[in-house]
Amino acid sequence: MITNRQLFFQHLALPSSQPLALEIERAEGIFVFDNNGKRYCDLVSGVSVSNLGHRHPKVIQAIKDQLDKYLHLMVYGKYIQTPQVQLATELAKNLPENLSSVYFVNSGSEAIEGAMKLAKRYSGKTEIIAFKKAYHGGTQGALSIFGDESFKQSYRPLLPAIRFLEFNNSNDLEKISKETACVIIEPIQSEAGVILPKEGFLIKLKKRCVETETLLVFDEVQLGFGRTGSLFCFEQLNVIPDILCIAKAMGGGMPIGAFISSKKIMSKLTYDPELGHITTFGGHPVCCAAALANLKELTETNLISEVREKGEMFIDILKNHPVVKEIRGKGLMIAVELYDIEKTDKLVNLFVENGIIVDRFIFRPTAFRIAPPLIITKEEIKYICKIILKCFDELKFE
Repeated sequence: MITNRQLFFQHLALPSSQPLALEIERAEGIFVFDNNGKRYCDLVSGVSVSNLGHRHPKVIQAIKDQLDKYLHLMVYGKYIQTPQVQLATELAKNLPENLSSVYFVNSGSEAIEGAMKLAKRYSGKTEIIAFKKAYHGGTQGALSIFGDESFKQSYRPLLPAIRFLEFNNSNDLEKISKETACVIIEPIQSEAGVILPKEGFLIKLKKRCVETETLLVFDEVQLGFGRTGSLFCFEQLNVIPDILCIAKAMGGGMPIGAFISSKKIMSKLTYDPELGHITTFGGHPVCCAAALANLKELTETNLISEVREKGEMFIDILKNHPVVKEIRGKGLMIAVELYDIEKTDKLVNLFVENGIIVDRFIFRPTAFRIAPPLIITKEEIKYICKIILKCFDELKFE
């Protein structure tokens, strides 16, 4: 009889020639379980998706409750649907006044695409500035601002009028001009290996955007919903964007994203032309119900307030091992850098053998990611770090 593994390789279009290919049968909390019953600690969270862990009971209950009411009704924006209205209202309550108008989409890439269109429509300008080693998604617009040419060269021509700056290079900010519609930036560069902004860099960026009447777009697709120790990362940086892009952890495991701006800016998608941005499944009621439960759990408990201390525990325990070159992090978004790619590859495989799942960063293959669900306990961190150190030792004495 043909196996699931065989069917996986036969019928699924795969983005990687070497997928991890674990056959997962169930997931709960910070753990996933394969078809042989082996338990793995998920230190990736589906790439910063499962911030409340897998199958959080309040998210599951919200999904079940909405299933009894209705699923898809009509394309986005035609009907008043309670889950959409409640979620948009709750988001606005937790954001600055200029981020009060929410456009729901299905993913982070779609949020970026919408933000790019909105910036061009509002400003009447076409130039978009992004940063080298930035990751914003795989659709053609998002790929156009992807900060690495090797991922793009097979798909050109892409969008014109895109310019790239060096992250943390304040001198580069002078290249932002009156011709620039928007600057799109991750407040912390994720796939570059958790590169934090230098002191004052984002403040200078915002100042330059104001001077040139350029919209500032923050991509918090990986950073949002508590990952860095605040609901949104920008809250810690004293800079408020004009447009905010969110997704991943937004839905508690369900697919949903959004781009958010002021009513004044967002209204440009309503007129000249009408239907300036369209989506069928954006703001799906079941996804919105799950996202609302997810948001309330994050904002009505002390979970986010514990994130920084938990992140520091990982760093303090692991940082002095001789195989570690450097650890960078903010909250539970952590990059552990080794000295070469070969060691990192071996280590990732060692982790899987020992029941831990991590992954590498797209632009930093010498580093692996630690981004567990925020619900991870201090006792679990200590236990997991013992296994990590054991794997480090095996690597050291190989």
